Amino acid sequence: MVTDHRKLPRRRGEALNAAIYQATLDELAESGYAGLTMERVAERARASKASLYRRWPTRIELVMEAVRDMLPTPESTPDTGSLRGDLVAMLGQAAHVLSGPAGEAMRGLLGEALSSGSPLSTMRRTSQGMGRKTMEEVVRRAVERGEVDPDTVTPRRLDSGHALLRHHFLFNGTPIPDELVVQIVDEVLVPLLTSRITQG
Repeated sequence: MVTDHRKLPRRRGEALNAAIYQATLDELAESGYAGLTMERVAERARASKASLYRRWPTRIELVMEAVRDMLPTPESTPDTGSLRGDLVAMLGQAAHVLSGPAGEAMRGLLGEALSSGSPLSTMRRTSQGMGRKTMEEVVRRAVERGEVDPDTVTPRRLDSGHALLRHHFLFNGTPIPDELVVQIVDEVLVPLLTSRITQG
């Protein structure tokens, strides 16, 4: 049965956005990216299609914003008191996110971009490098504790953990084993962040 949105209580701003984001995530979990449509999201959110298209002209923009809204912020990463503990907690959170609607969105968006030749600039713009920002927060704490020399922190070192996690996700799927998170931390991140850069 089609909902008559004119008879529903009007929601605006953040309340409407929150309902639409949740409906988008629920559709991703239930139907996957391929089955997600603006019509189905609007019906699930009890909103009009027009309200969706005013905010998000394309499905890609809607999905990426809904996913970004549910991602943990850099400040929400657990502070365990040690570099290794923080890294395990941070990558564990990222692995959990990839196992849910965010992972389904990433697979779908990449598949759509590769098959259509469309640029990935929308994905890059909307994701805003959350993985890098979270890593910067973890490393900032470690620098303050004296565990990491700030001179050893480089963009490539900051990106390496999430890059390895995404590589496993794309080629092996989910769930991402807890052991993999620990291996990335112990074999790659901690050695990288605690070793000096040698000039060749």
